[in-house]
Amino acid sequence: MPRHQTQPGPRPLAAMLLGCLLAVTALPATAQAMLSAAPPAAQLESAPVLLVDIRQPHEWVETGVLPNALLIPFDDPASFMRALAPHMQPGQPVALICRTGNRTGRAGRQLARQLPVPVINIEGGMVRLIAEGYSPARPTREAGCTIC
Repeated sequence: MPRHQTQPGPRPLAAMLLGCLLAVTALPATAQAMLSAAPPAAQLESAPVLLVDIRQPHEWVETGVLPNALLIPFDDPASFMRALAPHMQPGQPVALICRTGNRTGRAGRQLARQLPVPVINIEGGMVRLIAEGYSPARPTREAGCTIC
């Protein structure tokens, strides 16, 4: 694993997020945070974050999704922000997941400049979760799947 990426270890995602949020509050008011984490699927399903799967609809159908994920493809920052805005809660971090973590890393860096809350890149994406034994759920129209 590269030096800049770290595994959160056995501590729960909520504790890790709390630590990250405490670190963020020490930053200047204008600074925004882009964080990375690799929690297990069970922690993602119960984490106090707005979890957003940024893959394309055909990818959601092919591999499945986390059942609590909002499904919004990331095509460009402006359209993504328009789709995301109605779902955001004050102070709630936004966690992004994709297939492997590459797209969420790029998208997260762009969004962190625009969002007033921390943006979390879920490292390894759905590929990592599935490799760890997770069985994804089927995407639904209610979650945002436009082809389901």
